[in-house]
Amino acid sequence: PVACLPVCGILMGIGYALCPSTMQGGTVEGLKEIIGFFLVKAGGALIDNMSWLFAVGVAVGMSDDNDGTAGLAGLVSWLMMTKLLNPAVVGTLTGVATDAVDLSYSKIETQFIGILAGIIGAMCYNRFKTAKLPDWLSFFSGKRCVAIVTALVSIVVAAVLFFVWPIVFGALVALGKGIMSLDAVGAGIYAFFNRLLIPFGLHHALNNVFWFDTIGIGDLTHFWAGETSADVTWSLGMYMSGFFPCMMFGIPGAALAMVQCAKKEKRKIVIGLVGSAAVAAFVCGVTEPFEFAFMFLAPVLYLVYSLLYGIFTTITVALGFRAGFSFSAGLTDLVFSAQLPAAAKTMLIIPLGAAAFVVFYLVFYFAITKFNLKTPGREDEEADFAEVDKNAKLANNDFTAIAAAVLEGLGGKENVESLDNCI
Repeated sequence: PVACLPVCGILMGIGYALCPSTMQGGTVEGLKEIIGFFLVKAGGALIDNMSWLFAVGVAVGMSDDNDGTAGLAGLVSWLMMTKLLNPAVVGTLTGVATDAVDLSYSKIETQFIGILAGIIGAMCYNRFKTAKLPDWLSFFSGKRCVAIVTALVSIVVAAVLFFVWPIVFGALVALGKGIMSLDAVGAGIYAFFNRLLIPFGLHHALNNVFWFDTIGIGDLTHFWAGETSADVTWSLGMYMSGFFPCMMFGIPGAALAMVQCAKKEKRKIVIGLVGSAAVAAFVCGVTEPFEFAFMFLAPVLYLVYSLLYGIFTTITVALGFRAGFSFSAGLTDLVFSAQLPAAAKTMLIIPLGAAAFVVFYLVFYFAITKFNLKTPGREDEEADFAEVDKNAKLANNDFTAIAAAVLEGLGGKENVESLDNCI
């Protein structure tokens, strides 16, 4: 679902540049402004419906074979739960006026519920995609029964959420208010936990509290709606801005430290590994290739890495740099978000970035050498590493032969059940 967001940022960034009145108010006049208005609304079509995208995307992504039937099941689950738990239905069930229903139910159509619906859809698909029914119901066997089962399961989950969701929502609100009350320090704490939760995939749950309108914050959605801090109760963009110096410059600095700390015979391969990851982080804010290259090899270093995010986010927010992203904190989003009203002190990215590069480099270099951390290129168990390096170079374009070698390395076709690449 998140992969849908870059196009939103590009369309809305260009659209706002062509037609500022789209977000600031005023009459849309002339061909240029009409085109800008059209682009802004096109980008908003996805951002405004992210919960649907999460329901479908998570379901497809978590299904065994990424089948579209799972996506349909995820959407069925989302529709079922959000319909059964909307304020009007809850009011009728409890005998309370719609406008007096607990606030949590008015926030049921969120990415948080979308993710839950996607999980339900995927689980039902994986469990019942090959189900065999009696002959007189055979038409509904297999994949055709997935959506039916999902609907039934979602009714049960909705009944549970009827009692649980207000408690969960209340906890999320308390978390959000607690961090917001700490201002720049709170933004740093959020950034620290954002990175710390990545190995478990739980950072998306935390992001929903601050980036989207799960509990009434929605830093990302308000930023891209063309609003400013005057329209909200916090400094708009503060939960995104701190990631830019870390991802664009901090990661390249840390990557350079890893290269220099690698054994000489392994440096070329390490450059290929973390160098390309650093480029991905700088250009588009994709950090996982870098993070997963060392988080399991040196978990203590990953903790330090997360702390650096928290520190730099606190400093960045305190200095007033404001930028937003539709996808992640890379150069692409920085350029397009700079067109929006909430953007501020954009050129501060240069001194902030330089500081992040130097600090990340020094901290990583010191930690790796001082504690002999096994970052890429420093492993002990690869006795044949140099020979593999020599033989692995692509001397020609015979990709079929290369693929055959890779397949052999995986144990042959009999050893492969499925293969995927998170690109």
